Amino acid sequence: MQRAAERDQLDRREQREQRARGLRRALVCAAAVPVMLIATACSSDSGSDDGAGDSTKASASESSASPSPTVQAVAYKALPQPCKVLTKNTLEVLVPKAKSGKEGSSDDASTRSSCSWSSLDNNGVKGSQFRWLNISLLRFDSDVTRGSGNQLAREYFETQVEDARSVSGAKNVRSEPATGVGDEATAVRYDLKKKEGSFKQETVVARVENVVVTLDYNGAGLAGEKTPSADDLNKLARKAAKEAVAAVTKENGSGGAGTPSSAPSKSASKSPSKSPSGGASKAASSSPSKSASKKS
Repeated sequence: MQRAAERDQLDRREQREQRARGLRRALVCAAAVPVMLIATACSSDSGSDDGAGDSTKASASESSASPSPTVQAVAYKALPQPCKVLTKNTLEVLVPKAKSGKEGSSDDASTRSSCSWSSLDNNGVKGSQFRWLNISLLRFDSDVTRGSGNQLAREYFETQVEDARSVSGAKNVRSEPATGVGDEATAVRYDLKKKEGSFKQETVVARVENVVVTLDYNGAGLAGEKTPSADDLNKLARKAAKEAVAAVTKENGSGGAGTPSSAPSKSASKSPSKSPSGGASKAASSSPSKSASKKS
């Protein structure tokens, strides 16, 4: 009996010790869990911060790598005084009785300007010879949204030529390239009958880089005087247009004009702003003889 009691005590003691060891292990594990959780949480937060930093850096890198929109710089940044683009000798031939040119109004002379001359050689009962000359200059700057100055000038050049070809009431319209005048040029001629007489109109539209020069020249024999020769007027108009183009290049410190420097022109898809003379390709005169009326 005594031995049985001793074994029973030993069994109970061993069971208590086993329970105590299990409790200690449970406490140790319980204490370790928060530490692990905290370590895991810290590790997670640290990784999140690193990811955000990498994302920010990548975004900044992409932003800095994206190039800003660019457009070709223009060749010409100024215009000459419009009433001085032709020499005195040239004016004496084209408009012999003109005393001085009349400069057109402009809100910015560096981008648009014009000048006109009117000449009436009155021979009394023998009739009179009338001449009218107008030169307009329009310069285009490059714009990232609209395009390069050369392209804008090219489009406007096409518009001016088309306007000259479609003047209301014009007869015997004829156009042809005017070689040797700027980068590209077109000469348009036509006849226009008015109550004062029969007018011969010559329009030369020339482009040099980002500048368009439009020259209108017309003449008429009044009060019985004979009508001037269209061929003579055409030659004079081309010569004057070439001189005006040269004045543009000289104003900007460039050499002689006339060497093509850009791609061939394309038909304009839209009409740019109007020329300084309000549509110089439509020949017009404010004098009593009133040559070809302007087309809006």
